Amino acid sequence: MKKKGLFSKMMATFTLIISISFIILAAFLSLWFEGYFFEQRKVQVIAESQLVANAAIQYLYGVSPISKTNEIIEYVSKYSSTDILLFDRYGYVYAVSNADHKKYIGTQLLTNDLEKLRQGEVIEKKNNYDSVFNMSVHSYEIPISYRGLFQGSIVMNTPLSEIREPLKRVYQIIWMSAVLAIICSSIIVYYFSQRIIIKPLAKINGVARKISRGEVGKRVDIESNDEIGELAKSFNSMADSLQEVENNRRDFISNVSHELRSPITSIKGFIGGILDGVIPKEKVEYYLSITYEEIQRLTRLINDLLDLSAIEAGKFTLNIKEHDINEIIRISIIKFETVIKKKKINVDIWLEDKAINVFADRDKIVQVLTNLVDNATKYVEEGGKIEIRTKLKGPKVFVSVYNDGPNISDEDAKHIWERFYKSDKSRTSKASTGLGLAIVRRILTQHGEDIWFENKENRGVIFTFTLKRA
Repeated sequence: MKKKGLFSKMMATFTLIISISFIILAAFLSLWFEGYFFEQRKVQVIAESQLVANAAIQYLYGVSPISKTNEIIEYVSKYSSTDILLFDRYGYVYAVSNADHKKYIGTQLLTNDLEKLRQGEVIEKKNNYDSVFNMSVHSYEIPISYRGLFQGSIVMNTPLSEIREPLKRVYQIIWMSAVLAIICSSIIVYYFSQRIIIKPLAKINGVARKISRGEVGKRVDIESNDEIGELAKSFNSMADSLQEVENNRRDFISNVSHELRSPITSIKGFIGGILDGVIPKEKVEYYLSITYEEIQRLTRLINDLLDLSAIEAGKFTLNIKEHDINEIIRISIIKFETVIKKKKINVDIWLEDKAINVFADRDKIVQVLTNLVDNATKYVEEGGKIEIRTKLKGPKVFVSVYNDGPNISDEDAKHIWERFYKSDKSRTSKASTGLGLAIVRRILTQHGEDIWFENKENRGVIFTFTLKRA
């Protein structure tokens, strides 16, 4: 079964709504015009009946002969397209406008409505089949009064065929206009639906298919200030994000491959040399120590990758408790005692209070400080200086790690939090995995805290992060 598209559903819905609207409008106009037509005809007939009534009274009171009355009713009959019959007060015909009806003169034809006519009521009868005319007629029975006395009545009949003829013409115009309006409206809806909705959606759909096939550089070119334009902008923004994710994925795979290949190649080469006897026995221990360092480097890289992957996937849960940040700092510094002595680094620790309790995951904050101090020891020169400070500001504790190494350049500052980024690749290619700062930032983000860095004037970099004070 073929699936119905959005356009066919829209067209069917809009056409149905438009058709129903115009059919209701045409029916209302037809009924309204019919009522208006009969109302105007009634006013016209009553106005013309006054001439006939005056002539009838003059005849009844002997002022003018019956011939004069006949002339007047024949004139009014032709003018108004009606057949006129004059009745006396008892319902007997005494004058007619149509010569074919003279045979009814002297015949009592009006009996049922005499009571209403004597009370001065004008009686209108629609679709009335009259035996005199042998057809359906529209009749007006109008009483004749003189000096407050009922003198007779005028019956003015119009064949329905003559009335319906002009009405049919009007009905044709109304309904033809409705049909034409429905057709024109449907064409307009079709055109604008295609232009405003369907074609832009088709463009978006086409680009989406291309992106799904791997063409992540494709974008939707739609200039519009409506919801479709917003959708296109959102789609392009999503496509930009997908392209960025894809680029990051490729860079990540490339970096991981490079970082893994380098120590593995070294390990393979040294062990192969030892096994093959290429490396002399007196140097085996030296090359084994180098191999061990490469294994340590590989272990660090894998551990950092696992940590970063767990953090980004949200697979680890923080064990938030109250801890003394000063104690955590002391523990973190002790780990670097060997490096500090080897490089003769001066380490100053300035703690604002004897004990500063914070809400944090102890192990993760130890990892944060370890990475920051490790970063500082790598960049500080021999005999350089490292400072660690804590400062209380309201509900926050600010922890900063300073080293007097070189400033971070503007170019490096843009990428410093990215995975595998190394500002000095020649110096830190073996000592650093390029994941430390990325892990630090993600751990603090999980804590709902922030971290930033600042270049000191001429020389030195300070990293500062916040923790919630307990």
